[in-house]
Amino acid sequence: MSDSLEIANTVTANGIKTNYHDRGQGVPVLLIHGSGPGVTAWANWRLTIPELAKQFRVIAPDMVGFGYTERPVGIRYDMDTWVGHALGLLDALGIDKAHVVGNSFGGALALALAIRAPERVRRLVLMGSVGISFPITEGLDKVWGYVPSIDNMRELLDVFAFDRNLVNDDLARLRYEASIRPNFQEAFSSMFPAPRQRWVDAMASREEDVGSLPHETLIIHGREDQVIPLSNSYTLLRLIPRAQLHVFGRCGHWTQIEHGERFNRLVGDFFSEEAL
Repeated sequence: MSDSLEIANTVTANGIKTNYHDRGQGVPVLLIHGSGPGVTAWANWRLTIPELAKQFRVIAPDMVGFGYTERPVGIRYDMDTWVGHALGLLDALGIDKAHVVGNSFGGALALALAIRAPERVRRLVLMGSVGISFPITEGLDKVWGYVPSIDNMRELLDVFAFDRNLVNDDLARLRYEASIRPNFQEAFSSMFPAPRQRWVDAMASREEDVGSLPHETLIIHGREDQVIPLSNSYTLLRLIPRAQLHVFGRCGHWTQIEHGERFNRLVGDFFSEEAL
């Protein structure tokens, strides 16, 4: 994944110069990436953006602290900052209301956004989502504790994906090189220092708030996910009144990549229902 693909448009959102992708026309869809080392919106959503853009206007930002978005000196990386950034992006683009898809860390942000500004969210998709309290997994501890090396990145990729055919030395080198771009690892390592259970808890919304969500919600999880436990999604299904759950077998934490075509069809159909 070259820089030229990962860098797209720039807008100032909540005072932060933000790199974002903007494809397609129609009802807006906001895609919020996860928190892996070296992550960008394009790395996370490269298979999703072109497909959903056939039906919708797809907005996929690098959230502050990640990718090619500005990292303001002294900024505090927490849910208040990230929700403010997401809302600032919608405001800057003149978008009153959007479907929201959150992946992992992005799921916690999508939940918090829907709770704090429910009028800005149409339908909600939570994929391998954080956002409720759970005992941190060994996989997530490895992700957040990543120290840059090709061997460490290869080990992480094995944690992320069920299908080892998706994980090879070329991908490990690409993702390693992404993780050591200027300021990438510095910001990443400052977000989730040990002990890391506190960051899981800091991203959690209150169960009573999750249970009060009015939105139609699609919850998606990989059965073999080693990063975020499948039990999270069963808890979300229990709490959210208008929720449905789809579990992919033979799938790790990369649902949108490991089962890309099925994921895109499932999400596209879910959003299209709103107009029926």
